Amino acid sequence: MRLVCSLALLAALCRLSLAQLPIDSQLAVEIAKIKAIDNHAHPVRPTSGNDKDVDYDALPVESMEASTEPVRTRQGSPLALEASHALYGKAQDYRDRKRQVLVEKGAGYANWVLDQLGIETMLANRVAMGPGLAPPRFLWVPFEDALMYPLSNTGLAAKNSDRKAFFAEEDRLLQRYLKECGYSEPPASFDDYLKKVVTATLERHKRGGAIAVKFEAAYLRSLEFDDPGQAEAARVYSGSRRAPPVDASYKKLQDYIFRYIASESGRLGLAVHLHAAAGAGGYFHVGGANPLGLESVLNDPKLRKTNFVMVHGGWPFTREVAALLTKPNAYADFSEQTFMNYPRAAAGAIREWLEYAPEKVLFATDAYPFSEEMSWEEAGWVAASTGRQALGLALTEMMHDGEITRSRAVEIAHMVLRENARKLYNLK
Repeated sequence: MRLVCSLALLAALCRLSLAQLPIDSQLAVEIAKIKAIDNHAHPVRPTSGNDKDVDYDALPVESMEASTEPVRTRQGSPLALEASHALYGKAQDYRDRKRQVLVEKGAGYANWVLDQLGIETMLANRVAMGPGLAPPRFLWVPFEDALMYPLSNTGLAAKNSDRKAFFAEEDRLLQRYLKECGYSEPPASFDDYLKKVVTATLERHKRGGAIAVKFEAAYLRSLEFDDPGQAEAARVYSGSRRAPPVDASYKKLQDYIFRYIASESGRLGLAVHLHAAAGAGGYFHVGGANPLGLESVLNDPKLRKTNFVMVHGGWPFTREVAALLTKPNAYADFSEQTFMNYPRAAAGAIREWLEYAPEKVLFATDAYPFSEEMSWEEAGWVAASTGRQALGLALTEMMHDGEITRSRAVEIAHMVLRENARKLYNLK
């Protein structure tokens, strides 16, 4: 019995020692040198005066009711001040210094921010791009959720205050897409809607420079997309002319349109990004964001030509993501985790993914204008710094356990920070 207790104590001490391992110094130097490709962010156009940028998100979180924030992101977090000092220096008033830099850099300000973050290319998840956010430094990932909701969304919007605001935003975005396709309302024929609105919008986004498309679906519904037939979806679509859709039948229509968009995206060479993790707001349905809900989509033979990226890596369902990475068309990034969570927590998830499929793991920041003190620049700095630290910790632990050599660790760091994204999106 004493031997068993001693062995258990030894095992516990070994785990504690491992948890306290510092990043291998040589590896840290190599990681710091790598110019990253950021798989997911919401950069804001450099603006001045009354020219306010409103296209950085289809569902801006500012409209949501207050909820309990993680410690790292709360108002007054020292991370915001640390980030502002790193970016703008220790000025008497960092806000004045930030405005000064914005004026000095002008249209090149956003590029300057990327330089400070060690990021070569940022995938900009935005409704539309604009001046100051140009390729090759910024590449476009537009939103497509609105296309899934062509019917009356009054019943869905009544679920809670957050969804009321969100569906109002989706209705506005759908009207924008319809107008761009030459319609004032969805066409009467479901086939016309698919071809002349959905496909036309995707093709227009592709011509506009999009390299992927994004769904924020988990803010609006679960990630379980069934596979109804087109005839069934068409019945729901045409039936809405007589009465508002019932939730269950409307879901079938959404499911069909989602799979149609996924299929068309694959044809066009566009990856599909999905918010697959806990989200902002006290009404967010965390269980509905479990990435296992996507398994039938990943297993669909008709969609094997489409690559899917689980943005935010499924937190807190990170182990489920590890299992899904065995699917040939599944990828994950660790954005959001490196903003909300501390480095060692993020490192645990990253290590497990790297032990399964290192070629499927992507660096990302989720840089977002959360507040005046923590806008996309500061949020990007926090996430980029934490992401590199978490990656270094994960690789150091793998080296310590004899799973990889230092040279392999450096190779994996290059893969995660840039090479995996470069191959996925066919970037030069």
